[in-house]
Amino acid sequence: MRVIDSETLHDGIAAGSAAALVSGAPSTLYGLLTGGRLLEPSLAAGTLLLPHERRRARLLPAAAAVHLALSLGWALVLAVALPRDRTVALGALAGLGIAALDLGAIGRRYPRIRALPQLPQVADLLAYGATVGTVLRLRRRRGS
Repeated sequence: MRVIDSETLHDGIAAGSAAALVSGAPSTLYGLLTGGRLLEPSLAAGTLLLPHERRRARLLPAAAAVHLALSLGWALVLAVALPRDRTVALGALAGLGIAALDLGAIGRRYPRIRALPQLPQVADLLAYGATVGTVLRLRRRRGS
């Protein structure tokens, strides 16, 4: 396991930032294809900070804060935990583990998260983990 030194910290921030930008693509595509409410996953995430809030104008900023904090936090964990080899595959696998924890153990306590179609949310976290793994691999190769 790696220690959080400045290189690992920077790698985690870069990986988490990139993954935060692209990880919602699967659920967005699903919403577009099925005519679903595209903002519902974001509004649901906002309830993590504001569990009784219903107004979009308050839930969306809360969702942005939650999304960024979780994206960076998990990326830092992965930057420490993932080995130098098989980083993308193990990152994707870690994304599935994060899905089990975030959606299963924690998310089921929040009605709006529980109501989301689960497969697109799992796909988001799979994409998140693979993206983190890809960025970490590229940065580690560059640093070698």
